[in-house]
Amino acid sequence: MSLTEEQRAEIAAHGQEVSSTLRPTVPALEAMLYQPLEVLDHGFLRVIDYMGDDGAIVQAARVSYGRGTRKVTEDAALIRYLMRHRHSSPFEMCEIKFHVKLPIFVARQWIRHRMASVNEYSARYSILDNEFYLPAPEHMAAQSEVNRQGRGETLAPQAAAEVLDILRGDALRTFGDYERLLDEKEGYGLARELARINLTLNTYTQWYWKADLHNLMHFLALRIDPHAQYEIRVYAEEMLKVLHAWVPQTAAAFEEYRRGAVTFSATMMSVLRRMLAGEVVEQAASGLSRREWDEMQASLKG
Repeated sequence: MSLTEEQRAEIAAHGQEVSSTLRPTVPALEAMLYQPLEVLDHGFLRVIDYMGDDGAIVQAARVSYGRGTRKVTEDAALIRYLMRHRHSSPFEMCEIKFHVKLPIFVARQWIRHRMASVNEYSARYSILDNEFYLPAPEHMAAQSEVNRQGRGETLAPQAAAEVLDILRGDALRTFGDYERLLDEKEGYGLARELARINLTLNTYTQWYWKADLHNLMHFLALRIDPHAQYEIRVYAEEMLKVLHAWVPQTAAAFEEYRRGAVTFSATMMSVLRRMLAGEVVEQAASGLSRREWDEMQASLKG
């Protein structure tokens, strides 16, 4: 369970608060505000606040004084042009803030995207909850033989069960030790900033994460990729749903020019032109490494 009943009641009460504003709002995203989108076994993602919409991107690109009188199709065409030619500053005019609950090892991957404002729950000042992530059996896999940072074949059921027992046992034992280290009466009364250091990386943490739209899409382009680790990809997939609700024209352009597109190098383009001209090109004479050649072939085959 991601949220306690008390937390759900707090969220529901917050959702009853209504404020009038002159700034543009997006009804589809307003309906999602504060609502937890549950991820993994104890995680969630919530939209806390946002600024701007598709119109704000168009307004910034044209440097106009108001919302404009152009047709929606014209605005969509401009957004597609901006996305296609990788103009970033108009998309930076929009921002969004998420509340995320996630395992520590996912947070350490996520924080590598150094283009957001982040405020994380501090275990120096507060005591962490006894919640940790355990993969579902279908996500328990051996190390890939071709990808040093990925998974290969799924473990046999018996092996998966044994690994889960190890992960669960380690997490429970270290959290029990954590509580004993903190306990002033029956333990050691150790400082919180020291007691936390023995916790496992699957312990859950929380943060507020705020980014502009340009950098959000960069994050999504990398983390919804099938090669991204499953545990961070599921968060990105929920954020993609938010993107479609918030800026539907931009999201459509993102799907077209970022998510559904591939980039070819100059040498790849040269090889492709030779192929289109009828030449039979082999990897050895292509000027591409084996890995580049395989990536190109995979892209052409879809």
